[in-house]
This record gives sequence, structure tokens and C-alpha cells, in this order.
Amino acid sequence: MIQWPIAELLPHAGDMILIEAVQRFGEDDVETRLCVRAGGLFNQADGSLPAWVGIELMAQSVAAYAGCQARQAGQPVQLGFLLGTRNYQCNVDRFALGAELRIKALRSLQDDNGMGVFECHLEGPGIQASARLNVFCPPQVASYLHEPPKDPAHE
Repeated sequence: MIQWPIAELLPHAGDMILIEAVQRFGEDDVETRLCVRAGGLFNQADGSLPAWVGIELMAQSVAAYAGCQARQAGQPVQLGFLLGTRNYQCNVDRFALGAELRIKALRSLQDDNGMGVFECHLEGPGIQASARLNVFCPPQVASYLHEPPKDPAHE
């Protein structure tokens, strides 16, 4: 298991951090885990998580991969963006309270401009989910978040 706290690998805060730990990471892949616990941001009344949260778990796993890569290189963790997913498939409609989930993400493409594609799989007791995530981590992320000053003449 990776010794860096998950909060130091993800550009998220508080209840928005859904994965619990990075089990391992390599040059092109990462494995993360979590146990479904009650009282979280997306939990249903019975403590379960809706299956659509699987996309966010996969995206956070990709973010943890990027965070591990940055930490290993002595760089700060950068903000990235989930652009979309193709063909999210899940064989259940929810992840039951107490279910141990394991997420694997494999980088299949990354260019110099920060665009990337990851093949992701989520597994648990009787659970199989998969998706291809398109992500973007721009080299100068602050410039993408900065709004230009408003021109009063055009309001």
C-alpha cells in the first residue's frame, strides 16, 4: 500500500474524497480501494452507493495515479478534469453498505498537452463495472481556471 495519505494525492477535500487508499501504482496504472460506509455524500438511505458513483470512483483513482506520479517526481499535485466516459457498464444498480470495492485504472493514451485515456475496472462482491475515461490535466491549469476581466461595454 502507498504511504502517502489519500488527501495528499487528490485535489479534493472533505467528504468529496471517496476512495480510501492507493494499493499500488506503476508507470501506467493504479489500484485503489474503498469500503462502502454509511453517511457519505452520495449514500442512499440504506447506506449503499448508487452505481453511477462508480464513474467518480474511477475518476478519483485516475487522479490518485496522477497524484502519485507527481509526488514521486517531487512535484505538487495538480488539478485535472474528467471530460467524459464511454460505455460505462455496471452489473448492479448500487454498491451495498460494507462492500469492499477495488478500482483499477490503466493509462492507454496520454499526450503532451495533458489529454489522457484510462481503461477502468471496478470490482467487488458480485460487482463488475468498467468504463473508458477521457481526462485532461493542462500544463498550466491556473490559466484554464482564470476568468478574464469583464468588459462593461459588452454587458
